[in-house]
Amino acid sequence: MDNRKLIDKALEAMNYAYAPYSKFKVGAALITDGVVYTGCNIENSSFGATICAERCAISKAVSEGHKNIQKIAIVSSSGNFTPPCGICRQVMEEFMADGTVVLSTGKEIKEYTVRELLPAGFSAEDMKG
Repeated sequence: MDNRKLIDKALEAMNYAYAPYSKFKVGAALITDGVVYTGCNIENSSFGATICAERCAISKAVSEGHKNIQKIAIVSSSGNFTPPCGICRQVMEEFMADGTVVLSTGKEIKEYTVRELLPAGFSAEDMKG
């Protein structure tokens, strides 16, 4: 799937964001095994319970048996590039270490590898003795 189509799916997902506290809405769309999964941020008054759009989409994919994600697109209501937070980067290391992260402002697009965003990520290989 090309970047523009994935970004459009992320923009659609952003419409479902629940962000009554920050008013900062985020949408994500990923492709894995030819299937697209979307996610939005879901805030909570207990801020630590907030779910990022990226982890929402990844969780949906993994819960359906897809653990080899090729690409994820991320957009936000800010109109700026919105890179994933540290927790999302670590989750991406687990399920898409060789994948691509696409960021869009609506006008511009930037692409990164997960390893560019998290160059020394912790992996299952690091747990082996």
